[in-house]
Amino acid sequence: MSKQVLLANKVIKYFGERKILEIPQLTVYEGEKIGVVGANGAGKTTLLNLLSGELAPDEGTIVRNVPVCYFHQFQTGGGQADARSLRELGLSGKLEHDTLSGGEKTRLALAGMEERALLTFADEPTANLDAQGIEICCQRLEKCETLLLVSHDRSVLDRLCNRILEVRDGKIQMYPGNFSAYCLQREEQQRREWFEYEQYQKEKQRLETAIQRQAQKSGSVKKAPSRMGNSEARLHKRSANESAEKLDNGKRALKSRLERLEVHERPREFPEVAIDFSLTDPPANREVITGSRIQLAYGENRIFDNAFFSLPRGSKTALIGENGAGKTTLMNLIYTGGRGIRVVPKAKIGFFRQGLENLDLEKTVLENVMEDCVQSQQVMRGILARLLIRRDDVFKKAGVLSGGERVKLSFAHLFGSQANVLLLDEPTNFLDMPAVQALEEMVRSYPGTVLFVSHDRAFVDHCATRILRIENRKLQSFEGNLTEWEQVQKKPREGRREVDRALLELRITQVIAALSTAQGEDKERLEKEFQELIEQRKKAK
Repeated sequence: MSKQVLLANKVIKYFGERKILEIPQLTVYEGEKIGVVGANGAGKTTLLNLLSGELAPDEGTIVRNVPVCYFHQFQTGGGQADARSLRELGLSGKLEHDTLSGGEKTRLALAGMEERALLTFADEPTANLDAQGIEICCQRLEKCETLLLVSHDRSVLDRLCNRILEVRDGKIQMYPGNFSAYCLQREEQQRREWFEYEQYQKEKQRLETAIQRQAQKSGSVKKAPSRMGNSEARLHKRSANESAEKLDNGKRALKSRLERLEVHERPREFPEVAIDFSLTDPPANREVITGSRIQLAYGENRIFDNAFFSLPRGSKTALIGENGAGKTTLMNLIYTGGRGIRVVPKAKIGFFRQGLENLDLEKTVLENVMEDCVQSQQVMRGILARLLIRRDDVFKKAGVLSGGERVKLSFAHLFGSQANVLLLDEPTNFLDMPAVQALEEMVRSYPGTVLFVSHDRAFVDHCATRILRIENRKLQSFEGNLTEWEQVQKKPREGRREVDRALLELRITQVIAALSTAQGEDKERLEKEFQELIEQRKKAK
């Protein structure tokens, strides 16, 4: 049986008088890789702080039986990193912290992470990392003996985790499997919740109708007619009272059953949002934006050299490339109408940037989304609700919103605006999982043209209908998503491996034939080569 490395029992944590987390019991065993998921503000980081010992519980106990390591959210420094770790993470010769980019600072923190710890906590370790950095991070976390990982990157959770812990409404629930398995289980759970709610509503309505019917029958028991004699009237009254009492008893029994009926709350459902895209006066051109002979350099650093591209109407294009390749630069060129960029007359561009320049922090959420909006208020409230900004929250000032909520507000403003072409630069940063999934649906169903940059692999795969890759200062397009593009890139290498295997088998056959007649040193040499060839064949399988 696996060793128990952590046990939390009857743990409760308050912030002020508000209960944030309640954990009746949680056991972590050696070798488990647990992904921690939940909405922004659900308490994921608080949970890791409690379990790691950085935060004390208000009630209950937490026992850690092994040494721990904690990679904090947005950590920009780690312990002492050895030369090997720095080399693995591409940081050799880059130890001046002030000159490092956000992604390089995260890599430096990973380099200093304690590998000998038997229990590792990691809070958003892939933040600020490009695709290469995420791969390096995953390789490092795979070496951890036991792991609790908070991440909004579904691909990372699928790759690393064998259990998922969901934090919701101050409670925790564990699910077996990776994130994809968790999603399937949550869907089944939601279907069951809807079934139970509908059965509850049917039974409640049946009991209420029966109670009303009993009350009507009880009230309709007739009084004795005036022409009856006294003895007959007494008999009638006794019979009527008995009938009324039976009806009242039945009514009380029904009421008791109604009161004992287990209440099932209506499951949360997201509103359907129908944007009237015709209000944006969209262009009918086949190509909405094109770029030709794009030349751009910063001093001696050449970004683009005679580059070409096009964005077809209605396409969802993922712009990919290494850090510093020029992704954000290209978006800025498109938005400002730089040299070589042609935008058709009817195209109106909306640009999402991390600075959130399109928000007025002194205005309410609703005032922000309705400014320069072409959609109805009902549609805009539906978009906000889909992004988990609901009810009275729309009357809050934008200035009191969290970073993630401001990002959601910025998206709502963009989708309701006059824009019919969207540029999205890292749209999933700071969004919780439900909001990322909602944004996915909105991008996929958006009738206009979208160009986006994202390091969230799942988001790219789910949204992109085509890829625009920056490589060697050129722009190369591909019709399909990221996984399809990668599969195409692998084919030449796979073909080469087939040729190599065929040549290897041919050489083995030649050596066997030569061995049958070889003598002395030649035979020794051929036998040694034969053994080496057999080893190569084993490794090639």
